[in-house]
Amino acid sequence: MSPLEIEIERVDDIPLLIALQQKMGIAEIVDKEIKSHGNRRGLSIGELLEVWLSYILSEGDHRMVVVEDWVSRKLALLSELLGKSVRSKDFTDDRLAEVLKQLNDDEVWESIETHLGQHMMQVYQLAPTKQKVIRLDSTSVSGHHQVTEDGLFQHGYSKDYRPDLAQYKIMLATLDPMGLPLASLIVSGEKSDDGLYIPTIKRSQRIVGKGGHLYVGDSKLSSHQNRAYIAKSKDYYLTVLPRRHQGEDEISRWLAPVLKGEQDTSLVKISTDERQGEVLWAVGYETTRHQQVEIEDEPYDWQERVAVVFHPAQAKQSRLKLGKRLKKAEQALRKLVSQWFQLKPRWKSLADLEAAAQRILKKYQVGGLLDINCHRQEKSRSVRAYGDRPARTEKRVRYEIDVKRNAQAVRETRQQLGWRLYVTNAPAEQLSFQQLIMTYRDAPRIELDFRRLKGRPLGLRPVYIHRDDHTIGLSRLLTLALRILTLTEFVVREQLQQQQEDLQGLYPGQPKRATARPTTERLLQVFKGIDLSRVSMGGQLHRHVTALSPLQHQILDLLGISGDLYEHLADSEPQFPP
Repeated sequence: MSPLEIEIERVDDIPLLIALQQKMGIAEIVDKEIKSHGNRRGLSIGELLEVWLSYILSEGDHRMVVVEDWVSRKLALLSELLGKSVRSKDFTDDRLAEVLKQLNDDEVWESIETHLGQHMMQVYQLAPTKQKVIRLDSTSVSGHHQVTEDGLFQHGYSKDYRPDLAQYKIMLATLDPMGLPLASLIVSGEKSDDGLYIPTIKRSQRIVGKGGHLYVGDSKLSSHQNRAYIAKSKDYYLTVLPRRHQGEDEISRWLAPVLKGEQDTSLVKISTDERQGEVLWAVGYETTRHQQVEIEDEPYDWQERVAVVFHPAQAKQSRLKLGKRLKKAEQALRKLVSQWFQLKPRWKSLADLEAAAQRILKKYQVGGLLDINCHRQEKSRSVRAYGDRPARTEKRVRYEIDVKRNAQAVRETRQQLGWRLYVTNAPAEQLSFQQLIMTYRDAPRIELDFRRLKGRPLGLRPVYIHRDDHTIGLSRLLTLALRILTLTEFVVREQLQQQQEDLQGLYPGQPKRATARPTTERLLQVFKGIDLSRVSMGGQLHRHVTALSPLQHQILDLLGISGDLYEHLADSEPQFPP
């Protein structure tokens, strides 16, 4: 009698992740752009990426060194899901590194992004309206890398608050309302953000086309060249003007009608619904102005709307911060000097003390708000002879600093806090005053993309690989994983909204807690614990898959994926034995 053999293989969320990628068309599009070497056997580049992305999203780990071992434990499962024999040697470090080098090719990657974006928008019917809202922003990714001339890793302004580390930058263009990445741009870390917008917008325009789309970004989008390019492309922009580049005189000019009471009757109020009731969120007015910029030595002009908006909550917070900065600056200034006359004072000259005081004003951003007066006092006393020491006159010095708040300047600054200047070239019939403010308010959506990309589950930061081409390839690979996360989340939330239903059971220890806005990470976690058992007895092979729960069936239905995806693993005969 043949011995009883039992083999249990973890299935978890792998079939779901493969199915999602096949619906998105990732492997098919990649294989059209990256041709495998004629002598290469086994999986294509696109199929290899399907498995690698499944590992990254399932395990929360993008390291190359562990993929081969993971695949070796799932050969039969992966072979059945892909419909061809999978070998663990397809996923050696060398093979995966070669894939990253191919993703590093700018021309190949731009083509992949273009076709993938167009395919996903068509399959999932994303942003069916003529006007699409595309959000732009950048982030820095730091690592313990050596800075080299013309290298990817350079020192620059760090958004990770690690100016001591070298970094590179990633620019994203994402599609609202789901935050789906459309286009990406990777540059060295010392480059400023201003020059990254137009190249990224051009890549987005290859996907969505030109004309009638709204590009939203923070103050770094507001340069005249960026706004002129968007306007000339027959598209629209929405951004805020940076306060530090405008000058206080211009700010005062826009606020003068309000502060003088000349604009009261035409102020528009915007309220939001909170649990405690309706809350005033913003108030302001808008006007228009003419803009003109030279593009390729030719003048281009257009009309621009300027929204002058006051945010009460932001003003309250900013005024509290201003008070704290003033107090800290005053304390720091007074610590610069001692109240005692000293033989060897801390400062060699009055100029040194004044320079230190100016550095404190700059650090706490209170220049012009504090009046300071530095002066030096000297005191002499006669010391009689003692032993071999002759009689002498000893000079002791004390430096003093007088600190006084400029009440008028502080009052004017407090009045201006909470005010923002929004600019757009979108006509009012397409983007009303209220829509303008609320659309910009949704900026945190792209910040969630960056948190996922650099933190969990993708974990790009810190960067462990040191070759520039591998780093760029890995970053682009993880933006593909980010597309899976954002699109899956959007589809489930939209279906729940249409069906007016919630999901229960996503939170461990809280079985009755319901949500209509689940994250993809929690959805995938639900599928952990599904096993495929193979029982060999009497020369016959029996297969069994853990029965899906009602919640798992519900999630699959929301994603438009049949539950047979898992049941098929038990019913089908193994065609590709490990």
